[in-house]
Formats: sequence, structure tokens, C-alpha cells
Amino acid sequence: MTAGRRPNQRRYRVGHDPARPGWRCQACGIAWPCSAAKLQLLGRFREDRAALLAHLTLLREEATAQLARLGQPIPVAALDDRFVGWARRRG
Repeated sequence: MTAGRRPNQRRYRVGHDPARPGWRCQACGIAWPCSAAKLQLLGRFREDRAALLAHLTLLREEATAQLARLGQPIPVAALDDRFVGWARRRG
């Protein structure tokens, strides 16, 4: 047992998932998807780029609506680049 921790106290890790409705990364606080989230998504959808793009498009639509309700409308082109554009690029 480490100092300062009780035996029944567990350490919880926060994943690089979006914190809705603000769409910031739960782990690092930057605009989601952060670099770590992008790597996780690429790994999860490694065999199906079309499914990755469809998934990201749905999340972009959800973010567009939620950010607008918060009074933080972001141009569609900017959200498209943030959510989907990086996954379209091949390098």
C-alpha cells in the first residue's frame, strides 16, 4: 500500500473521451479529439476507415448541436476538420 492511500481506495483512470457538452478531452482538457483519442480511434477502427469516418461524422453532428446550445457555435468547416478531416488524410 502506498502512503496516503487507504486499502479499499481505488485509483481511477480517466480516458481520452469527450466531456459533453463542451467537447473537451476528459483526460487532458484540450479540444476533443485529442492526439491520444485519435490514436485510440485509429486502433479501434483499424480495419474499417469508412466506419471510422461515419462514427466521427455522427459525433461532429452531436457536437455541433451541443456547442450551439451552449452559445459556442463553431463554423461547420472548423468542426469538420477537427472531427473528421484528420481521419481522411493519409500519410
